[in-house]
Amino acid sequence: MKERKHILETLSKVKKALEKNDYIQIKNLSNNIIHHTSIHQEPDVISLAVIIYALSKLIEREAYKKYKSWPLFYKNYTQHLNKAVLALEKDDISVFRNEIDLIRKLIQKLSGDLKIHINDVFRRAKINKASRIYEHGISMEKTAKILGISRWELAEYVGKTRIGDANLGVTLPIEQRIKIIEEAFA
Repeated sequence: MKERKHILETLSKVKKALEKNDYIQIKNLSNNIIHHTSIHQEPDVISLAVIIYALSKLIEREAYKKYKSWPLFYKNYTQHLNKAVLALEKDDISVFRNEIDLIRKLIQKLSGDLKIHINDVFRRAKINKASRIYEHGISMEKTAKILGISRWELAEYVGKTRIGDANLGVTLPIEQRIKIIEEAFA
């Protein structure tokens, strides 16, 4: 995993923000991971960004806490996230991937309205992160495929947010373009 050091630093910040219930900081950290992984397009790291963003949405909305299964779900969610961090610190990518997969499976074990709501949060998180990747210049088709969403879902979201219009006709100065290339190969 090429971004291991950066991801570990970001996850450390996520843990601190989680202790403070600072969902805005967690969202920003998720976007930070996407920004840095757009170059390498590593599915594991992109999945992690989705999981972190979804976590920010879950703690932002107090309504989820009224569900009986919420405390156990949240406890397991954060435990698996912590184990993923420990695995990454040890450079154990297979355990890291397993913990990310276990977080996904947690959702499948839920039942009732909480499962429906959390599945919706994750679906929207995927679309949001896909738009961020697309914003970094990765094709819509490839971005949708990486995140397991349809191009139509991504196109609709991009159209609503006007992300696709953001840089039309804007060229970066040569110095900035050189800096971007240098950072990509650093």
